[in-house]
Amino acid sequence: MSKKGITTTMAVIVMVVALVVGAGIGYLVKGPDPELQAQLEEKDATIAARDATIGDLEDTIDERDATIAELEAAGLQGEVKLGALMSMSGRLATFGENELLAAEFAAEHVNDLLADAGADWTLVIEEEDTQTDPALCLEKVQSFAARGITLLIGPLSSSELRNCMGYLDENNMLAISQSSTAGDLAVPDDGVFRFCPGDILGQGPAIGRIMYDDGKQYVVPIWSGDAWGDGLKESSQDKFEGLGGEFDDGIRYDPTAPEFSAEASQLNDLVTDAIVTYGADNVGILNIAFEEVTLLFTACKDYSALASVTWYGSDGTANSDAMIQDPAVAEFAAAVSYPCTIFAPAQTPKWEALHAHGLAELGRELDSYSYAVYDVVLAYAYSLMLVDTYDAEAVKEVLPTVTESLYGASGNILLDGAGDRKAGDYSIWTIKVVEGDYMWVLSGTYVLATDSASWS
Repeated sequence: MSKKGITTTMAVIVMVVALVVGAGIGYLVKGPDPELQAQLEEKDATIAARDATIGDLEDTIDERDATIAELEAAGLQGEVKLGALMSMSGRLATFGENELLAAEFAAEHVNDLLADAGADWTLVIEEEDTQTDPALCLEKVQSFAARGITLLIGPLSSSELRNCMGYLDENNMLAISQSSTAGDLAVPDDGVFRFCPGDILGQGPAIGRIMYDDGKQYVVPIWSGDAWGDGLKESSQDKFEGLGGEFDDGIRYDPTAPEFSAEASQLNDLVTDAIVTYGADNVGILNIAFEEVTLLFTACKDYSALASVTWYGSDGTANSDAMIQDPAVAEFAAAVSYPCTIFAPAQTPKWEALHAHGLAELGRELDSYSYAVYDVVLAYAYSLMLVDTYDAEAVKEVLPTVTESLYGASGNILLDGAGDRKAGDYSIWTIKVVEGDYMWVLSGTYVLATDSASWS
């Protein structure tokens, strides 16, 4: 090739390279193609929209799961617990043992019904011993609240219940007492129901009538120095004096005292003076006590004046096992008659089943409040079935309706405006020797409708 040809060829190559490089430089200077950029941005927007949609779907799924969990929680499942405030020791130990037995017996029957119905829950009785101590009872209520147990059975005594009522209301809890009878606790629209009649319209008038119809003209009271004892003494006195009898000022004692020798001596002086004025047949002693009565009777039994008159008791001592387990106390009680009143449950088929169970398990008659506590458990169970949620306020709303149709171990449960059982008849129990052993025997009945006592 000629020198001129080579030169021309090189020139062409340089021009081509320049064009290619120039085109690249031009591209870099101008930026990406607008159409392509638009496509890329549209793709990014589509991806962002897809991600947002996925996020929305995940939120929807989370909300659905939360709703399902909430719906499942609203229905009763697993163990549904009732807190039982029982006096397994202390001044009402006999009653605590009786009534826990009754509560557990009722729970067995409820669970049989739930199993037959294919329910997803069972009823469990969670018991705490209050020792009949108001301060300890409040601690037990607080313990139940901390565990989420807001439906309670008991407590047994009015002093315990009084000490807990404020806490129950403040913490949306519900308690149904089988045996609190103090008249001042009849409060409408609170967190308490009572499946026993109060003393003002029930037991007090019954005791006053029994003493008067028994020929007593003068009564010396010796009573537990608490609100329950004060109230029952007052309502008994009002009835007795209204009929024409007289009441001594008597002796108000400390129920937690370890012994009662001083009270026994003072009582002997009062009764001796009354006998001089009225005669032994016309003088009575009204004793309102719990099971500290054994200590009181031990201190009183060797005074001849105290053994020569009739004593009268109440629901706090009726069917007390502690009394018949102490031969000296039982002997004294039998000698001075000591009729004790307690509300009379109807003898229904459920009563018969629980009565037989009590005799088989404990070897003794159950107190009337044991039949009431059986019905407390039934009322809770039927209310829970109705509302299908563990909520004290919901149960409280339906409970009066449930009790209207409940015919339990204690009979019909008709509640008044304060949520307490309306007054009815009273059983009268005394200690007698039966086949060589001291036993509580049903000796009569006070009939509210006729304001009279009949004796067997």
